[in-house]
Amino acid sequence: MSSRGFSLEEDLALAHQLADLADEITLKRYQSLDLVIETKPDLTPVTDADKAVEVAIRELLTKERPGDAIVGEEFGAPMTVTNGESGKYYWVIDPIDGTKNFLRGVPTWATLIGLVDTNNVVVAGVVSAPALYRRWHAATGMGAHVTEGSDRKFSPIHVSQVSSLSDASLSYSDLVGWGDRRQKFIDLQEKVWRTRGHGDFWSHILVAEGAVDIAVEPQLAIWDMTPLDIIVREAGGKFTNTAGIPGSHGGSGVSTNGLLHDQFIKAIN
Repeated sequence: MSSRGFSLEEDLALAHQLADLADEITLKRYQSLDLVIETKPDLTPVTDADKAVEVAIRELLTKERPGDAIVGEEFGAPMTVTNGESGKYYWVIDPIDGTKNFLRGVPTWATLIGLVDTNNVVVAGVVSAPALYRRWHAATGMGAHVTEGSDRKFSPIHVSQVSSLSDASLSYSDLVGWGDRRQKFIDLQEKVWRTRGHGDFWSHILVAEGAVDIAVEPQLAIWDMTPLDIIVREAGGKFTNTAGIPGSHGGSGVSTNGLLHDQFIKAIN
């Protein structure tokens, strides 16, 4: 039971309720001919579905957890959270991770929902990918699980046991944003067993499921990573930024099965 009076089980149940709400909105707008697309100041796309999902989630959170703060990709965060001084639990929302996939009809997109405690540690998370008919969730000490189809029965997931980079499968987004690490990352790709550009949430989820051994993205915001952090860790893996600092606040994301983490961080630095 947290100091707010809610258990992790209750928070996780609410996260699933929020994901249900998001799925209902996104599936109706996915591949619709009248989808409204805008360009944000950072030149990334945003759809009317992104905004509608975040509005709906914020409304339900305000009702169910009025004492918690909310951070969202489309409508921002309270200054106290941005400064790391909120003293509150806060929810982090990415209404549609993989918006470019969403608007092009590629099914690898998801709603990301995470809960962070007063120490800025992610304690619960849900990733819902309704176009893939799958949802993943985790909470501290409760393991990581996947739900497939509509029966809502979930199964545990675990990272792989690959321990050598030469045997590792590596997934990444692209070569944009690597800066001084770019050449080292390119060189590393010739040393691992296999590379694929899955990108977005999907790369890190595949690590949690043991299908991929390393996933990396050099530039990410907190809402891109929050639930992925807890899901990878509860599946037995490790999540840091590219400098090796744990958590989802470091501006980049590296998830591994844990056995390969130090080797990978050393190789790109």
